[in-house]
Amino acid sequence: MGTDQQALHDLVTLAHAPDLVLSGSDGQVSPGGPQGWYSTDRRALSRLSVDLAAGRVVPVSVHREGASTVIVHNVIRGIAREIADPKVLLTRRRTVSPACLTEKVLLRNHGDAAVSLMLRAQVGTDLAGIDAVRSGGRTSPVAPLLHSDGVRWEAENVTVSLQCTPSADSASVADGAAGLRWEVSLPAGGAWSVTLSARCSPGPVAGFAPVAVTESPQWTVSSPDELVAANLADLEALLLADPEKPDDRFAAAGAPWYLTLFGRDALWTASMLLPVAPWLAVGTLRVLARRQGVRLDPAAEEAPGKILHEARPGPLRFGDLTLPPLYYGTIDATALWVRLLHDAWRAGMPPAEVTALLPNLVRAMDWITGPAADPDGDGLLEYAASSPGGLANQGWKDSADAIRHLDGRHATAPVALCEVQAYAYAAAAGAAALAEAFGLPDGDTWLSWADRLRTRFHAAFWLRDEVGPYPAIALDGAKVPVSGAASNMGHLLGTGLLSAEQSARVAARLAAPDLTTGYGLRTLTTRSAAYNPLSYHCGSIWPHDTAIAILGLTADGHHDLAAHLADGLLRAARHFDNRPPELYAVLDEGPPVHYPSACRPQAWSAAAILVAAR
Repeated sequence: MGTDQQALHDLVTLAHAPDLVLSGSDGQVSPGGPQGWYSTDRRALSRLSVDLAAGRVVPVSVHREGASTVIVHNVIRGIAREIADPKVLLTRRRTVSPACLTEKVLLRNHGDAAVSLMLRAQVGTDLAGIDAVRSGGRTSPVAPLLHSDGVRWEAENVTVSLQCTPSADSASVADGAAGLRWEVSLPAGGAWSVTLSARCSPGPVAGFAPVAVTESPQWTVSSPDELVAANLADLEALLLADPEKPDDRFAAAGAPWYLTLFGRDALWTASMLLPVAPWLAVGTLRVLARRQGVRLDPAAEEAPGKILHEARPGPLRFGDLTLPPLYYGTIDATALWVRLLHDAWRAGMPPAEVTALLPNLVRAMDWITGPAADPDGDGLLEYAASSPGGLANQGWKDSADAIRHLDGRHATAPVALCEVQAYAYAAAAGAAALAEAFGLPDGDTWLSWADRLRTRFHAAFWLRDEVGPYPAIALDGAKVPVSGAASNMGHLLGTGLLSAEQSARVAARLAAPDLTTGYGLRTLTTRSAAYNPLSYHCGSIWPHDTAIAILGLTADGHHDLAAHLADGLLRAARHFDNRPPELYAVLDEGPPVHYPSACRPQAWSAAAILVAAR
C-alpha cells in the first residue's frame, strides 16, 4: 500500500484462519520484528524459543505438513563425549489452529551413554495489534504471570495462557518474558518430550470478527497433483465464516496482514474457484450482502448499495492510513459482486437463493449506475478518496503510486480505471439477464446504461504506442488517458466490453515482451519511467492478475497466449515450492525472485494456480 512493509519471504508461515504463525527458518519465534503467533488481528505470542543450557542447537531441516503444521529437526552439538556424529536430536512439531498453538518438543538420545540436559524455553508477548506490528514500531512486552503449570498474559480484554505438560522444573521472568526450564535425563536410546499448549481468549470486539471454519470443505477436483493439492490446502487454511451465519464461508485475503474479509479479494477468489467450489461463491455473496452499504458516511467511504473493501475487528492504522472497522473505499467490489451473482446463478445456484439476494442486486446496480460511482456524470465509474486517511487508489492496484503516466507522472484524481468500466459493463449485462429471469423491471434500463458506457469507453480510452493500439490503464482527473501499457487491460477480456477486433488488439499488446514474461504478466510495461520489477504495482507480477487475463483470453478465443501464461504461472509456483506468493518479480527474464514483503499464502494467488492448472 505504498508504505514500508516488513520482509516476510524468509519466514516460515503457518495458517489456520483466523490464526497464523510467523517464525524464522530455524523454527524460533523471535521478538523485534513481524514474527509471532497471531489470532484475529492480534499478536498472541511474540517470542517462543527453545534451546539448551549446554550444547548448540543446529537446525537441519524445516518441513511444513500442509498449511498449519511445521516440523523442525535439530541436532545438538558441543555436549559431552561427542566425537563426530551428533547423538542427541531435538525435534519441534508446531501446529496452529483457531485460538490455539501447540508445540511438542522431543529429545532423542541415539548415543550409547546417558546424557543430562537442561531444556529452556522463552515465551513472551506484546499483545500488539497487527497494524502496530506491520508498521514496525516499538512495542512493549506484557508482564507474564507464572503459575504452577504454565504462564498467563492479560491486557486489553485479551488473555493468553500457556500450559506445559509436564510442568517446568523451574520458571522465572526476565526481559519481559517467561523462562521455563526442564532437567532432562536421557538414557542411551531414550526419548523425552514436553508439550506447550497456548490458547488465546479475546474479549468482545466492536468490529468484524470472523469465526473459524469447523468442517473441511468439498472441492470438486479429482486426483489433484502435488501443486494443486498444496494450493487447495492453503485455500482451506484461509477459509473463514460469517459470525452471524457460520455456514456462510469466504476466503480471507492472505497472511499475515490480510487474514480477514476483503471484498475484492474474496469475490475474485470465489469467482476463480466457481468450477470447484460453488459453495464458496454463495457464502461470499451472502457475507458481503449482509454488510452492503446503507448510508452515506464519508469517513468510511460508505454509500447505499456499495460493497465493502475490508472488515476488521477494530480500526486499522498503518502509515497514512486510518481505516474504520468496516471500510468501503473500493471502486470495483460492487460490480464484481453483481458479476459473481450472475455467474453463480449460471453455474447452478438454486433460484431461491438467488431470489433472496435480488434486493441487494438492485441496490448494487443503483450505486453502479448512480452519481455515487459517477459523480461528474460522464458515464464512467471513477474514484477519489473521500476520507483523508483512506486509500488514494481504489482499484486492485491500490498503492499510492500505482497509476502512472508513461513519463512517470502520477495520475490526478478522480481516476476512471479501464478494468472497472469492464466490470461494470459485465455487471449490468448480467443484472439484466437476472432481471429477465426473475421478473425484475430494471433490465432494459441497465442494458441501455451499459451501451452508453461502452460507447463512452471506446471514445476515450484507446491509445497507441510503438507496439500497437491498447486501452489506457485509466483516465485521470482531466479525462486524459494515462499512457503506458499495463496488465489491467487483460481484465477487459471476456467481459463483453470489447469487440472481437479490439479483443485481438488487447491480446496482441499483452503478448509483447514488455508485458509478458516466462512467469506471468508484468503489471506495467518496461518502457515506462515508473517501471520497477520489485515495486508493488509498477512492474511486478501478480498471479491473480495473470489468471484473470488467462480466463479472459480463453473466453475470447486467444488460446495460445492463455496457455503460455498458464504455463508460466505453474512454472513460477513450482519455483516457490508450489505456493505462489502475493506477487513476485522477474529480473532480465531470469527465474522469479521474491518480493520481500509479499504475503503467502494469498487466496487469489492460490486460486490462480487452479485456473492455470485447468
